[in-house]
Amino acid sequence: MTPRTLVVPFTDLSATDVYAVARLRQQVFVVEQECPYPDLDGRDPEPGTRHVLLLDDSALVGYARVLDDGELWRIGRVLLAVPARGQGLADVVMRAALESCPGRDVVLDAQAPLARWYATFGFALDGPEFLEDGIPHVPMRRPVA
Repeated sequence: MTPRTLVVPFTDLSATDVYAVARLRQQVFVVEQECPYPDLDGRDPEPGTRHVLLLDDSALVGYARVLDDGELWRIGRVLLAVPARGQGLADVVMRAALESCPGRDVVLDAQAPLARWYATFGFALDGPEFLEDGIPHVPMRRPVA
């Protein structure tokens, strides 16, 4: 697999791209992790939001969303399709997401078992563990470099 990343605002996504993103987010978070949640939260089309797409040929195999929260950036919805896992491709998605976060601290809410992995990108715990959709999460912050 020789994937490529694309980091784009919502307005640069085609209808096919939006469908692929929604489908993959649904497959991973709603079906696989059994967490029915309001995925379409209104933040995808915001002008400052960036969508990180990991493509293998034209197939979407990974994704992350970067939100512009004013004083900081927020990364979320980080995922890989099942066939893309175990190949280090999540690192590719995170590096691309972080490259689109200049000049400000970056925060995220990590699923607790992934906190060590996020720490490899400079994130540190930034508060107590909490439950979101029945899954333990921890807030994490990466100070501006």
